[in-house]
This record gives sequence, C-alpha cells and structure tokens, in this order.
Amino acid sequence: MAKKDIDWSNLGFAYMPTEARYVSNYKNGAWDDGEITGDSNVVINECACVLQYAQTCFEGLKAYTTEDGHIVTFRPDLNAERMVNSAIRLEMPVFPQERFMDALEKVVKANADYVPPYGSGATLYIRPFMFGSNAVIGVKPADEYQFRMFVTPVGPYFKGGAKPISVRISDLDRAAPHGTGHIKAGLNYAMSLYNIVDAHKAGFDENIYLDPQTRTKIEETGGANILFVTKDEELIVPKSDSILPSITRRSLVEVAETYLGLKVTEREVTLAEVEDFAECGLCGTAAVISPVGKINDHGREICFPSGMEEMGPVTKKLYDTLTGIQMGRLEAPKGWIHVIE
Repeated sequence: MAKKDIDWSNLGFAYMPTEARYVSNYKNGAWDDGEITGDSNVVINECACVLQYAQTCFEGLKAYTTEDGHIVTFRPDLNAERMVNSAIRLEMPVFPQERFMDALEKVVKANADYVPPYGSGATLYIRPFMFGSNAVIGVKPADEYQFRMFVTPVGPYFKGGAKPISVRISDLDRAAPHGTGHIKAGLNYAMSLYNIVDAHKAGFDENIYLDPQTRTKIEETGGANILFVTKDEELIVPKSDSILPSITRRSLVEVAETYLGLKVTEREVTLAEVEDFAECGLCGTAAVISPVGKINDHGREICFPSGMEEMGPVTKKLYDTLTGIQMGRLEAPKGWIHVIE
C-alpha cells in the first residue's frame, strides 16, 4: 500500500480519522467475533452506562516504522494485560489478551498507509477502549459492552525538541487511597481536567499530585509517571499503590539498569527531598520523557540543576536509548518489539 499524502513532518498531536477501526460487542455473556469497520461513529442509548456512570477504560500505544522499514509496536502485551486489570477493577468483562493482540494486528495492517515513515518524527497512535453500552439507570455495572480500537497518525509531542517544562504541586487529589489510581479508567482523567486547565491558566504545564493521605509524598501527574535522578546519577522512581503502572516507566527502569548501568531505586519519595535531586522527568507513551526544569510549591520554586534549556544528561540518555530501541536503532530486549509487518 502507498503511504497517504500527509505532511508527516508537520503533523500535530491531534486526532485524524483513518479508514479502519476494530469493533467487538459483548452481549449475553460473550464477546462476538469482532470486525474491522470503516464507521468511526459510536451510536448508543442516551442512558448508556458509560454516559451515566463513566464505566469505561482505555489504553494508549504506538506503531512505528523502524530504520529497516518494518512496522512495529512496543510491548503491546503489557497494554493488553493492563486493560484486563482495568476491566476487572471496573466490573467489566475482560477482553482476552489474545483477542487484544489480534485486534491490534488487524487494525494496524488495515491502516498501514497511515503509519508515518521512519525519520519523520511522527508515529501511529493506537487507542483501545471499552465501555458499558446498554441503558442503566440504577447504579450497577452494564450488561453489554463495546471494545473498540482506532488509530491516528500523530506528530512528535514536542515540536523542535523536548524543552523542560514547569509544573506545580496541586492542592487537589488525583486518586483516593485504595481507589482507581492504579488502573487506566476514564474517570481518573475526567477528575484531572479542571486542574490541568487551571494549571495552564496559571502558567504551568502540569500538576504534580501528592498522596491524599499525608500530602507529603510524590505520586504522579494527571497523565504521566514521574522519575527523578540524584546528583550521583541514581534513578529514583516514586512508589505507591495508587500510581498507574506506566509501561514507559517500567521500560525506562530496565533501560537504566541494563543499558546504562545505573542504580535504580523504587521507593516512596517525599516532597521535602525533591530539592536535592539533579533531574526530573515525566514519562508516558505520548512524549516518552518530558523533562521538568522546575516545580512550583505554592510560590516556592524548586529548580533542578539541569535547568530550563535542555534535558538533563541522564534523562537524555534514557530518552535516546528507549527511542533507539523503539525505532530499531538499538537491539531490544526479548519480547519488547512486536512486528506487525
């Protein structure tokens, strides 16, 4: 198939409809066979459970064109596994992991001409999601569900390179103790919308949330995990039961240990000790790593030695190594790269 006539180098990070998506429906206790469809619209009842009680979860991953011309995805088995965990916690039927992988193969192949070419800086973003689709007026789980997976070509999250961002300590909570912070539920992100808009109005790029019980420990942002680097180049990873287990974060931990030979410690991190760190970054699928130059704690600025001009040296090594693995420039650990074609 010929690539679409798209200005790949100037793509933004926004939705562009493509020609095919995957849809499967759950009814009478079973998933149907699923199909590829050209219809991008979802038609549901006004009383659908997803509209009334936000019973929905999702995932996010990317397809890349590697240096040798293959179309690949990065650790999609972990996305499939995490979606299973999200479904269980939200009392939704599990979409089997093997079905997830089959849908991934079908939808990426059906949209192969939308996968940006190597070197363009663009990728194909893949969005699997599931929601309660039948009418529910009492507070209870739905009886019927729909699983969908669509793709959209996107440009690099940061045009012109990843410049350090400024973030603030939030007064609001992202997740309750023993709540749903550890799964990828739509409701978690709905809760962060007011706060991110307010942060932008105040001149900040993101919010850092503290643990809701003591408000002394770093958790994560509205859409990314947090990493710190000490002055002696140790990678510090905040640990909490309400932090989403980011696939990018888990991969960066292994990259740090195996490829860069760094010491990695996953532990609780207090806000009080953050000023002693040398570097900070937010990690996730969209940007891989967003370097943080400073944190504003209610007017008190915590400025990292790495500064506001460029990534810190360790963060840059982590970013370059992981993107090198994803793009096929570096040899990947076994099972990390799933070749589509």
